[in-house]
Amino acid sequence: MQYTKLPHSTLELSKICLGTMTFGAQNSQAEAFEQLDCALDRGVNFIDTAEMYPVPPTAETQGLTETYIGNWLKKSGKREKVVLATKVAGPRNLPYIRDNMRLDRRNIHLAIDDSLSRLNTDYVDLYQLHWPQRQTNCFGQLNYPYPDEQEEVSLVETLDALSELVKAGKIRYIGVSNETPWGVMSLLKLAEKHELPRIVSIQNPYNLLNRSFEVGLSEISHYEGVQLLAYSPLAFGCLSGKYLNGARPKGARCTLFERFARYFTPQGILATQAYVDVANKHGLDPAQMALAFVNQRPFVASNIIGATNLEQLKSNIDSLEVVLTEELLKDLQEVGTTYSNPCP
Repeated sequence: MQYTKLPHSTLELSKICLGTMTFGAQNSQAEAFEQLDCALDRGVNFIDTAEMYPVPPTAETQGLTETYIGNWLKKSGKREKVVLATKVAGPRNLPYIRDNMRLDRRNIHLAIDDSLSRLNTDYVDLYQLHWPQRQTNCFGQLNYPYPDEQEEVSLVETLDALSELVKAGKIRYIGVSNETPWGVMSLLKLAEKHELPRIVSIQNPYNLLNRSFEVGLSEISHYEGVQLLAYSPLAFGCLSGKYLNGARPKGARCTLFERFARYFTPQGILATQAYVDVANKHGLDPAQMALAFVNQRPFVASNIIGATNLEQLKSNIDSLEVVLTEELLKDLQEVGTTYSNPCP
Protein backbone atom coordinates (compact mmCIF):
# COMPACT_ATOMS: atom_id res chain seq x y z
CA MET A 1 0.00 0.00 0.00
CA GLN A 2 1.08 3.55 -0.69
CA TYR A 3 0.38 6.39 1.75
CA THR A 4 0.10 10.14 1.34
CA LYS A 5 0.40 12.80 4.03
CA LEU A 6 -2.46 15.20 3.43
CA PRO A 7 -1.03 18.75 3.29
CA HIS A 8 -1.96 21.09 6.15
CA SER A 9 -2.82 18.10 8.34
CA THR A 10 -1.26 15.20 10.21
CA LEU A 11 -3.39 12.65 8.34
CA GLU A 12 -1.59 9.80 6.54
CA LEU A 13 -4.00 8.40 3.98
CA SER A 14 -3.74 5.14 2.09
CA LYS A 15 -3.74 5.77 -1.66
CA ILE A 16 -6.83 3.56 -1.85
CA CYS A 17 -9.82 4.61 0.26
CA LEU A 18 -12.72 2.27 0.97
CA GLY A 19 -15.92 3.93 -0.19
CA THR A 20 -18.96 2.59 1.60
CA MET A 21 -22.12 3.97 -0.01
CA THR A 22 -23.29 0.44 -0.92
CA PHE A 23 -23.40 -0.62 2.74
CA GLY A 24 -27.05 -0.95 3.73
CA ALA A 25 -28.40 -1.15 0.16
CA GLN A 26 -26.38 -3.53 -2.00
CA ASN A 27 -24.34 -4.90 0.90
CA SER A 28 -25.49 -6.42 4.18
CA GLN A 29 -23.75 -5.75 7.47
CA ALA A 30 -21.95 -9.10 7.24
CA GLU A 31 -20.67 -8.21 3.76
CA ALA A 32 -19.65 -4.75 4.98
CA PHE A 33 -17.64 -6.35 7.79
CA GLU A 34 -15.90 -8.62 5.27
CA GLN A 35 -14.96 -5.66 3.08
CA LEU A 36 -13.67 -3.65 6.01
CA ASP A 37 -11.57 -6.57 7.28
CA CYS A 38 -10.20 -7.27 3.82
CA ALA A 39 -9.35 -3.63 3.13
CA LEU A 40 -7.46 -3.21 6.38
CA ASP A 41 -5.59 -6.46 5.81
CA ARG A 42 -4.43 -5.02 2.49
CA GLY A 43 -3.18 -1.80 4.10
CA VAL A 44 -6.17 0.45 3.51
CA ASN A 45 -6.52 2.80 6.48
CA PHE A 46 -8.96 5.37 5.04
CA ILE A 47 -12.74 4.85 5.22
CA ASP A 48 -15.19 7.32 3.69
CA THR A 49 -18.90 7.51 4.45
CA ALA A 50 -21.72 10.06 4.86
CA GLU A 51 -24.80 10.60 6.97
CA MET A 52 -26.96 10.30 3.82
CA TYR A 53 -25.62 6.87 2.81
CA PRO A 54 -26.44 4.39 1.42
CA VAL A 55 -27.12 5.68 -2.08
CA PRO A 56 -29.71 5.89 -3.55
CA PRO A 57 -30.96 7.58 -0.37
CA THR A 58 -34.23 6.43 1.18
CA ALA A 59 -35.97 7.06 4.50
CA GLU A 60 -35.74 3.34 5.31
CA THR A 61 -31.99 2.99 4.81
CA GLN A 62 -30.57 6.43 5.71
CA GLY A 63 -27.80 6.11 8.29
CA LEU A 64 -27.31 2.36 7.85
CA THR A 65 -23.87 2.80 6.29
CA GLU A 66 -22.53 4.68 9.31
CA THR A 67 -24.25 2.19 11.61
CA TYR A 68 -22.56 -0.78 9.93
CA ILE A 69 -19.17 0.93 10.16
CA GLY A 70 -19.80 1.83 13.80
CA ASN A 71 -20.75 -1.74 14.63
CA TRP A 72 -17.57 -2.95 12.94
CA LEU A 73 -15.44 -0.42 14.83
CA LYS A 74 -16.97 -1.58 18.11
CA LYS A 75 -16.47 -5.25 17.30
CA SER A 76 -12.97 -4.95 15.86
CA GLY A 77 -11.59 -2.36 18.27
CA LYS A 78 -9.69 -0.78 15.37
CA ARG A 79 -10.86 2.82 15.64
CA GLU A 80 -7.32 4.12 16.13
CA LYS A 81 -6.08 2.20 13.09
CA VAL A 82 -8.31 4.00 10.60
CA VAL A 83 -8.75 7.51 9.24
CA LEU A 84 -12.50 7.97 9.37
CA ALA A 85 -14.27 10.49 7.16
CA THR A 86 -17.95 11.32 6.94
CA LYS A 87 -20.10 14.13 5.53
CA VAL A 88 -22.92 16.46 6.50
CA ALA A 89 -25.69 16.72 3.91
CA GLY A 90 -26.35 20.12 2.41
CA PRO A 91 -29.70 21.66 1.45
CA ARG A 92 -32.15 19.05 0.16
CA ASN A 93 -35.77 18.18 0.80
CA LEU A 94 -34.97 15.08 2.85
CA PRO A 95 -37.02 15.49 6.05
CA TYR A 96 -36.11 11.99 7.20
CA ILE A 97 -32.58 13.31 7.75
CA ARG A 98 -33.57 16.70 9.23
CA ASP A 99 -36.19 19.31 8.61
CA ASN A 100 -35.03 22.57 6.99
CA MET A 101 -31.64 21.17 5.95
CA ARG A 102 -28.90 23.77 5.63
CA LEU A 103 -25.22 24.09 6.36
CA ASP A 104 -25.87 26.24 9.41
CA ARG A 105 -24.89 25.81 13.05
CA ARG A 106 -28.04 23.92 14.04
CA ASN A 107 -27.84 21.39 11.23
CA ILE A 108 -24.10 20.83 11.46
CA HIS A 109 -24.20 20.23 15.22
CA LEU A 110 -27.16 17.86 14.94
CA ALA A 111 -25.54 16.03 12.04
CA ILE A 112 -22.21 15.37 13.72
CA ASP A 113 -23.82 14.16 16.93
CA ASP A 114 -26.00 11.71 15.00
CA SER A 115 -23.04 10.51 12.95
CA LEU A 116 -20.84 10.00 16.00
CA SER A 117 -23.58 7.98 17.65
CA ARG A 118 -24.01 5.71 14.63
CA LEU A 119 -20.24 5.39 14.13
CA ASN A 120 -19.62 4.41 17.78
CA THR A 121 -16.86 6.98 18.14
CA ASP A 122 -16.39 10.35 19.81
CA TYR A 123 -14.58 11.98 16.87
CA VAL A 124 -14.07 11.77 13.11
CA ASP A 125 -10.79 12.56 11.42
CA LEU A 126 -12.26 14.38 8.42
CA TYR A 127 -15.67 16.04 8.29
CA GLN A 128 -16.82 17.11 4.84
CA LEU A 129 -19.58 19.32 3.45
CA HIS A 130 -21.31 16.86 1.12
CA TRP A 131 -22.31 19.58 -1.37
CA PRO A 132 -22.47 23.39 -1.29
CA GLN A 133 -25.16 25.45 0.41
CA ARG A 134 -25.48 27.65 -2.65
CA GLN A 135 -26.90 26.91 -6.09
CA THR A 136 -24.00 25.99 -8.33
CA ASN A 137 -22.76 23.39 -10.77
CA CYS A 138 -22.29 20.00 -9.15
CA PHE A 139 -23.34 16.39 -9.72
CA GLY A 140 -22.81 16.85 -13.45
CA GLN A 141 -24.97 19.96 -13.81
CA LEU A 142 -24.04 22.32 -16.60
CA ASN A 143 -25.28 25.86 -17.36
CA TYR A 144 -24.56 27.95 -14.26
CA PRO A 145 -27.92 29.02 -12.70
CA TYR A 146 -26.96 32.65 -11.91
CA PRO A 147 -29.03 32.81 -8.70
CA ASP A 148 -30.49 36.20 -7.83
CA GLU A 149 -31.00 35.67 -4.12
CA GLN A 150 -28.25 35.79 -1.50
CA GLU A 151 -27.80 32.53 0.40
CA GLU A 152 -29.39 32.55 3.85
CA VAL A 153 -26.35 30.75 5.27
CA SER A 154 -22.97 32.33 4.53
CA LEU A 155 -19.71 30.47 4.10
CA VAL A 156 -18.42 32.15 7.26
CA GLU A 157 -21.36 30.85 9.28
CA THR A 158 -20.64 27.33 8.05
CA LEU A 159 -16.94 27.64 8.90
CA ASP A 160 -17.83 29.04 12.32
CA ALA A 161 -19.98 26.00 13.08
CA LEU A 162 -17.26 23.63 11.95
CA SER A 163 -14.73 25.54 14.07
CA GLU A 164 -16.86 24.85 17.13
CA LEU A 165 -16.73 21.13 16.37
CA VAL A 166 -12.94 21.22 16.02
CA LYS A 167 -12.63 23.01 19.36
CA ALA A 168 -14.99 20.48 20.95
CA GLY A 169 -12.81 17.62 19.71
CA LYS A 170 -15.59 16.09 17.63
CA ILE A 171 -13.73 16.53 14.34
CA ARG A 172 -10.05 16.91 13.52
CA TYR A 173 -10.09 18.41 10.03
CA ILE A 174 -12.62 19.69 7.54
CA GLY A 175 -13.06 19.17 3.81
CA VAL A 176 -15.52 19.82 1.01
CA SER A 177 -17.18 17.70 -1.64
CA ASN A 178 -18.75 18.46 -5.02
CA GLU A 179 -17.21 21.93 -4.79
CA THR A 180 -16.06 24.43 -7.40
CA PRO A 181 -12.85 26.48 -7.77
CA TRP A 182 -14.67 29.61 -6.55
CA GLY A 183 -15.96 27.77 -3.50
CA VAL A 184 -12.58 26.34 -2.55
CA MET A 185 -10.75 29.65 -2.87
CA SER A 186 -13.48 31.54 -1.03
CA LEU A 187 -13.35 29.12 1.88
CA LEU A 188 -9.56 29.34 2.04
CA LYS A 189 -9.60 33.15 2.05
CA LEU A 190 -12.35 33.35 4.68
CA ALA A 191 -10.57 30.85 6.93
CA GLU A 192 -7.40 32.93 6.80
CA LYS A 193 -9.22 36.23 7.30
CA HIS A 194 -11.31 35.06 10.27
CA GLU A 195 -8.80 32.60 11.76
CA LEU A 196 -11.10 29.64 11.16
CA PRO A 197 -10.24 26.03 10.22
CA ARG A 198 -8.75 25.55 6.78
CA ILE A 199 -10.21 22.95 4.43
CA VAL A 200 -7.64 20.22 3.78
CA SER A 201 -9.33 18.17 1.04
CA ILE A 202 -11.88 18.16 -1.74
CA GLN A 203 -13.88 15.08 -2.69
CA ASN A 204 -15.06 15.40 -6.29
CA PRO A 205 -15.67 12.92 -9.12
CA TYR A 206 -12.63 12.14 -11.24
CA ASN A 207 -12.18 9.47 -13.88
CA LEU A 208 -11.27 9.03 -17.54
CA LEU A 209 -14.76 10.14 -18.60
CA ASN A 210 -14.84 13.16 -16.28
CA ARG A 211 -11.56 15.05 -15.96
CA SER A 212 -13.19 18.40 -15.10
CA PHE A 213 -11.07 18.62 -11.91
CA GLU A 214 -8.08 19.34 -14.14
CA VAL A 215 -9.59 22.54 -15.55
CA GLY A 216 -9.37 24.78 -12.48
CA LEU A 217 -9.16 22.74 -9.30
CA SER A 218 -5.88 21.01 -10.15
CA GLU A 219 -4.11 24.39 -10.10
CA ILE A 220 -5.64 25.18 -6.71
CA SER A 221 -4.53 21.77 -5.48
CA HIS A 222 -0.98 22.49 -6.66
CA TYR A 223 -0.62 25.96 -5.13
CA GLU A 224 -2.88 25.68 -2.07
CA GLY A 225 -2.33 22.05 -1.08
CA VAL A 226 -6.00 21.07 -1.17
CA GLN A 227 -5.70 17.61 -2.65
CA LEU A 228 -8.36 15.46 -4.26
CA LEU A 229 -10.17 12.51 -2.74
CA ALA A 230 -11.38 11.11 -6.06
CA TYR A 231 -14.79 9.48 -6.12
CA SER A 232 -16.39 7.51 -8.98
CA PRO A 233 -12.97 6.55 -10.38
CA LEU A 234 -14.67 3.87 -12.48
CA ALA A 235 -17.59 6.09 -13.49
CA PHE A 236 -20.19 3.94 -11.69
CA GLY A 237 -18.40 0.86 -13.03
CA CYS A 238 -18.79 1.92 -16.67
CA LEU A 239 -15.03 1.97 -17.31
CA SER A 240 -14.84 -1.74 -16.56
CA GLY A 241 -16.65 -2.19 -19.87
CA LYS A 242 -19.37 -4.34 -18.34
CA TYR A 243 -22.20 -2.11 -19.60
CA LEU A 244 -21.01 -1.88 -23.20
CA ASN A 245 -23.32 -2.92 -26.04
CA GLY A 246 -26.32 -2.35 -23.84
CA ALA A 247 -25.36 -5.04 -21.34
CA ARG A 248 -26.89 -4.82 -17.87
CA PRO A 249 -25.30 -7.49 -15.66
CA LYS A 250 -27.55 -8.89 -12.98
CA GLY A 251 -27.03 -7.17 -9.64
CA ALA A 252 -24.77 -4.44 -11.06
CA ARG A 253 -25.33 -0.93 -9.72
CA CYS A 254 -26.51 0.66 -12.95
CA THR A 255 -28.76 -2.32 -13.59
CA LEU A 256 -30.43 -2.00 -10.19
CA PHE A 257 -30.65 1.78 -10.19
CA GLU A 258 -31.44 3.34 -13.56
CA ARG A 259 -31.06 6.83 -12.08
CA PHE A 260 -27.27 6.50 -12.45
CA ALA A 261 -27.22 7.55 -16.11
CA ARG A 262 -24.47 10.18 -15.91
CA TYR A 263 -21.91 8.12 -17.83
CA PHE A 264 -24.26 6.71 -20.47
CA THR A 265 -24.22 9.68 -22.84
CA PRO A 266 -23.57 8.82 -26.51
CA GLN A 267 -20.06 10.29 -26.32
CA GLY A 268 -19.46 8.62 -22.96
CA ILE A 269 -20.28 5.21 -24.39
CA LEU A 270 -17.98 5.75 -27.37
CA ALA A 271 -15.19 6.94 -25.07
CA THR A 272 -15.68 3.95 -22.76
CA GLN A 273 -15.31 1.55 -25.68
CA ALA A 274 -12.15 3.36 -26.79
CA TYR A 275 -10.63 3.15 -23.30
CA VAL A 276 -11.49 -0.55 -23.04
CA ASP A 277 -9.79 -1.04 -26.40
CA VAL A 278 -6.65 0.65 -25.05
CA ALA A 279 -6.64 -1.67 -22.04
CA ASN A 280 -7.03 -4.72 -24.25
CA LYS A 281 -4.24 -3.52 -26.53
CA HIS A 282 -1.86 -3.33 -23.56
CA GLY A 283 -3.04 -6.54 -21.93
CA LEU A 284 -4.61 -4.84 -18.91
CA ASP A 285 -7.88 -5.22 -17.09
CA PRO A 286 -9.91 -2.13 -18.11
CA ALA A 287 -11.04 -1.38 -14.55
CA GLN A 288 -7.51 -1.64 -13.14
CA MET A 289 -6.16 0.58 -15.92
CA ALA A 290 -8.80 3.24 -15.20
CA LEU A 291 -8.05 3.11 -11.47
CA ALA A 292 -4.29 3.25 -12.06
CA PHE A 293 -4.77 6.41 -14.10
CA VAL A 294 -6.47 8.06 -11.10
CA ASN A 295 -3.96 6.64 -8.61
CA GLN A 296 -1.08 8.26 -10.47
CA ARG A 297 -2.42 11.80 -10.86
CA PRO A 298 -0.25 14.20 -8.82
CA PHE A 299 -3.25 15.98 -7.25
CA VAL A 300 -4.93 12.79 -5.98
CA ALA A 301 -4.33 12.08 -2.31
CA SER A 302 -6.59 9.03 -2.24
CA ASN A 303 -8.72 7.10 -4.70
CA ILE A 304 -12.14 6.18 -3.28
CA ILE A 305 -13.10 2.77 -4.59
CA GLY A 306 -16.40 1.00 -4.06
CA ALA A 307 -17.12 -2.69 -4.39
CA THR A 308 -20.04 -5.01 -3.82
CA ASN A 309 -17.95 -8.16 -3.34
CA LEU A 310 -14.49 -9.15 -2.18
CA GLU A 311 -13.31 -10.14 -5.66
CA GLN A 312 -13.98 -6.61 -6.92
CA LEU A 313 -12.39 -5.08 -3.84
CA LYS A 314 -9.17 -7.08 -4.15
CA SER A 315 -8.91 -6.36 -7.87
CA ASN A 316 -9.43 -2.64 -7.27
CA ILE A 317 -6.71 -2.54 -4.63
CA ASP A 318 -4.39 -4.41 -6.98
CA SER A 319 -4.62 -1.43 -9.37
CA LEU A 320 -1.76 0.04 -7.33
CA GLU A 321 0.53 -2.50 -8.98
CA VAL A 322 -0.39 -1.40 -12.50
CA VAL A 323 2.26 0.76 -14.18
CA LEU A 324 1.08 3.03 -16.97
CA THR A 325 3.81 3.16 -19.64
CA GLU A 326 4.50 6.21 -21.76
CA GLU A 327 2.99 4.42 -24.76
CA LEU A 328 -0.18 3.61 -22.82
CA LEU A 329 -0.47 7.16 -21.51
CA LYS A 330 -0.12 8.44 -25.05
CA ASP A 331 -2.97 6.16 -26.13
CA LEU A 332 -5.13 7.38 -23.25
CA GLN A 333 -4.44 10.98 -24.19
CA GLU A 334 -5.46 10.32 -27.78
CA VAL A 335 -8.79 8.97 -26.59
CA GLY A 336 -9.14 11.91 -24.20
CA THR A 337 -8.56 14.34 -27.05
CA THR A 338 -11.03 12.61 -29.34
CA TYR A 339 -13.70 12.45 -26.64
CA SER A 340 -12.92 15.50 -24.54
CA ASN A 341 -14.54 15.26 -21.10
CA PRO A 342 -17.68 13.52 -22.36
CA CYS A 343 -19.39 13.15 -18.97
CA PRO A 344 -18.69 16.22 -16.76
